[in-house]
Amino acid sequence: MKKTTILILYFFVCLFYINAQNLPPVQVYKPEDYNADNQNWQVSQSDNKYIYVANNKGLLEFDGSKWHLYESSNNSIIRSVKVIGDRIYTGCYMDFGYWSKDSFGKLIYTSLLPQLDNKIEEDEQIWHILRLDEWVVFQSSHKIYFYNTLKHKFKIIKSENTIFNIFNIKNIIYYYVRNEGVYKIKRGEPELVTNELVIKNNRIIEMFSINGDLLFLTQKSGFYKLEKNKVIKWNIPANDIFEQSEVYCSLRLQNDQFIIGTISNGVINLNPDGSFNYIINQKNGLSNNTALSLLEDKDNNLWIGSDNGINCVNISSPIQVYNDFDGVLGTVYTSIKFKNNLYIGTNQGLFFKKADTKNRFKFIEGTKGQVWSLFNYNDEDLLCGHHLGTFKIEYDKALPIDNITLGSWCFKPIPSNKNLLLKGNYNGIYVLEKKLGKWRVRNKIEGFNSSSRFFELDKSNHIWVSHENKGVIKLTIDDDFKQVTKIEIESSVEIGKNSSLVKYKENILYSYNKGIFKYDQTSKTFEYDSLLSPIINKDAYVSGKLIVDKKGVLWAFPKYNINYVLNDNLTNNPEIHSLAIPLNLRKVTLSFENISQINDDLYLLGTANGYLTIDLAKINDNKEFSIYLNSITFKDLDNIEKTYKKDQFIEFKYKKGIITFNYSTPNYDKYSEVKYQYKLEGFSNHWSDWSSSSRASFENLGFGNYVLKVKSKVGNKLCKNSISYSFKVDRPYYLSNVALILYSIVLIMIAFITHKAYKRHYSKKLKREQSENEKIIIKIKNQQLNDDIENKNRELTISKMSIIKKNELLNNIKKELKTYESPKNIRKVNKLIDDNLNNTKDWEFFVKAFNNTDKGFLDKVKKLHPNLTSNDIRFCVYLRLNLSSKEISDLLNITVKSVETKRYRLRKRMNLPHEVNLIDYILDL
Repeated sequence: MKKTTILILYFFVCLFYINAQNLPPVQVYKPEDYNADNQNWQVSQSDNKYIYVANNKGLLEFDGSKWHLYESSNNSIIRSVKVIGDRIYTGCYMDFGYWSKDSFGKLIYTSLLPQLDNKIEEDEQIWHILRLDEWVVFQSSHKIYFYNTLKHKFKIIKSENTIFNIFNIKNIIYYYVRNEGVYKIKRGEPELVTNELVIKNNRIIEMFSINGDLLFLTQKSGFYKLEKNKVIKWNIPANDIFEQSEVYCSLRLQNDQFIIGTISNGVINLNPDGSFNYIINQKNGLSNNTALSLLEDKDNNLWIGSDNGINCVNISSPIQVYNDFDGVLGTVYTSIKFKNNLYIGTNQGLFFKKADTKNRFKFIEGTKGQVWSLFNYNDEDLLCGHHLGTFKIEYDKALPIDNITLGSWCFKPIPSNKNLLLKGNYNGIYVLEKKLGKWRVRNKIEGFNSSSRFFELDKSNHIWVSHENKGVIKLTIDDDFKQVTKIEIESSVEIGKNSSLVKYKENILYSYNKGIFKYDQTSKTFEYDSLLSPIINKDAYVSGKLIVDKKGVLWAFPKYNINYVLNDNLTNNPEIHSLAIPLNLRKVTLSFENISQINDDLYLLGTANGYLTIDLAKINDNKEFSIYLNSITFKDLDNIEKTYKKDQFIEFKYKKGIITFNYSTPNYDKYSEVKYQYKLEGFSNHWSDWSSSSRASFENLGFGNYVLKVKSKVGNKLCKNSISYSFKVDRPYYLSNVALILYSIVLIMIAFITHKAYKRHYSKKLKREQSENEKIIIKIKNQQLNDDIENKNRELTISKMSIIKKNELLNNIKKELKTYESPKNIRKVNKLIDDNLNNTKDWEFFVKAFNNTDKGFLDKVKKLHPNLTSNDIRFCVYLRLNLSSKEISDLLNITVKSVETKRYRLRKRMNLPHEVNLIDYILDL
């Protein structure tokens, strides 16, 4: 009966705590995530924060980005793992040894059995591994193997009964033997510590040291202490839980809390004094209720190797999670701490519980439906804006103020009258009045009927309304807040999706996807605020929702962070801070983001299925992170992948395919994402966008030298190091040095042959052109010569005609004179005329002109016919010019008949045959 009562009590206690807990974030890795078996027996961590898990299928390695599986040497289950330095020691069925990384980044296994003098026992399993100075301790069911890493020697301790576990307490090895008790190793030999019945009959799961005493955690009976060589029960508040929880593993955290891993109820967290803190099981976050192993990593995360998956619990996170697994609360739209109660407004109604307790939320009757806002009026009244109207909340009761008009969005005080409030409604703005301790709707402000979810009152009693479909509206109100006298649509800002409007430091701010704009009283326009706009991050804009909390802190909700603004105490300038909680983890309805201050540094952020609490005081900005290059691979067109050594300079052969660099920054905080950025110098000098992808792939790179640079950030903090890796892509064979030399020789030969051919071609062409040019020149010269001959002929003709005209004139004058008597003076004139008719100067001029026209003729005639007289020569010239007998008679001043006589005589002197024509002969000379 007593056990049944305890069981029922335990059940309800667990159920109560499970449904009322704020829990640390849990990241679940399912078997399909790490691609191995369900069961995970032990977890360990290396100095570079990589996680190693002993899994049924082998050894799992997690670099913070990708899981890698390495099968055991004999394909058996790996039961134990322990990272010591750069070695990962593992134990499995009939084998144990260590893994170390090769130059390719792959783990290579080395068995220690060859160094063991004695053969390992048949069917022996290695269940636990510990470190003791230079020794590595392996525990099987009946033996403990001490391996000296310096001397490479073994020392073995045997037990007839089953050894269940080994422990390292202050550098002393303890172990528990079934039905015998607890031993320790002293001077290389086992020494019994205690064999009291309570220890012999209870399997010891873990041992701790508290205040110099040993503390034993049993499988089913809870904690026992060894004080003055006596084992006594450690009476703690959580003892009732142990009565019905079967413990499989345990761990003491660095903050002295205890983690209890159970077989059927997940893990239990106890405070250092043994009081209950919280429980995490399959119902509220774990992948399985059976915890097979526990590890606190270097960043104080709790790793749980379970019977179905691996879990990482961020136990030191400033963020706590309240998940509404039963769907009772719904989506949280507003929250407030009022009179030491925490109120949560959701789409299901209004809920409350005592603040700072693990009590369950209670529903407030009458508030079923959508709650939009909660408003603290001077710490006197709590008002609730609801889809059904307005309520005053008195502890656990909702008193209707206005249930006639639907939809109360929010409330704003009127500074000039403390008894009045403005209420934004679905159909405009109303005035609430508190009179004689009671609230009532005094009036609706007439003249404006649009939904007023975001509105503010400025110093001049103008009401500013942000309407998502109409933009920013300025309302001028009469002094009694009863009538809108003027409506103005603000044109200096645009209509923005998910926009909002708030009053911050007495300034009206409008926020949308273009930034944050502040209303300027001088210019009467909204102007861009360059100091505040970064908090909504235009490049990662999803919502312009701004919230000013009761401390005056301004909050914004871009895609990758939650940003808040504090004032610098020295400069009074805004100081922007960020919480790396991305949208996919916030799970909140866009434009309905909500956050409220619960305590000094504790905030509550509403989500789609509960809420998060954020303790700003616990944010650790000093945590350091590193980035590591894990592997380098090349995959060709045939999908054949080759891995390269990452610690050497690589010269990739030129081949079409994909070069991939895998890197990671180990970070296991669920609410802070790791982002990577890279650039490949030699390909591009621009950094890539920040991305969660932990690989960089480059397809079909051209030949040349490259430097890959990678940096990462966790949340908003850059890692302390970066990757810089140089490599080279060789020239293709057809562009190798030998090929280039051959190409050069061929090109030189081609150039030489081409030069010769061109030279021959152009030589012939030049000769042809020269010949053609010579012909042209000859033609031109002939043309010039013909022109000269023509000119000379013209001169000769002119000369001939001139002589003929002159002689005709003189003969006419002479004839005319003969008609007169011949006095003496007339005779002188006749003599003068005869002298001019026989003037040789005319002939000399004529001969000169004739020689210029017909060079060589006179010489040829004289040579052929030397007996010719000068008159004969003159007659030949006239015949050469083909003059008629009449023209010749005028020139010679003789009769035509005398000309014919001269022809006869000339033929005779030339001895020409009768059949030869004189003129033809003369012309042919």
